[in-house]
Amino acid sequence: MWQFNRLAVWRAGGRAVRITSKKPVSIKKLDGLVIGGGDDIGAELYRGEVTIDVRLDPARDRLELGMLKKASSRHMPVLGICRGAQMVNISKGGTLHEDIYAVYQQAPRMRAALARKAVTVAKGSRLGKLLGLERCRVNALHRQSINSVGDGLKVVAKDDHGIVQAVESEKDPFLVGVQWHPEFLVLSRPQQRLFRGLVAAGRQRRRK
Repeated sequence: MWQFNRLAVWRAGGRAVRITSKKPVSIKKLDGLVIGGGDDIGAELYRGEVTIDVRLDPARDRLELGMLKKASSRHMPVLGICRGAQMVNISKGGTLHEDIYAVYQQAPRMRAALARKAVTVAKGSRLGKLLGLERCRVNALHRQSINSVGDGLKVVAKDDHGIVQAVESEKDPFLVGVQWHPEFLVLSRPQQRLFRGLVAAGRQRRRK
């Protein structure tokens, strides 16, 4: 995922810097932040209960939550991808469904990097303006999903089964979280515009 995100940021005119719990980077050196996909998020962060056996990364959870809080205080542009969208929601006090298939029992078990899931995007939303679409197909690799929405966030996309697929901030200059993986959709111009929007917002912030 890192290499695909790096490529997407580069194509958008930016330069990606990899951050891990073992190799942290001061947020003062960044113009924008991408929180990407990965392992499930620990239930203790969203007041949930562990009912299934999943792989977790507590050090990464702490790192990303801390980076998001710092980014928010600095009004830094943020793009959350899959797990990243969920972490954005948690950072604003929201909660998650641990297993979407236990809640949305009619939803097909769709885990693929190909764009197979139909999503409806809210008209007039920042996400809609970035994509230039109100309806699109995306990929799906997640098991968790957004339950209650965090403070200042609003749902701006859902799939046909009602699963939240994107949120964005009503107050922050650029804070968008998508449940899918736009970095894998390298041939989709609308999806790549998400990275272009992030880089543009970072440049604008730097000029201020």
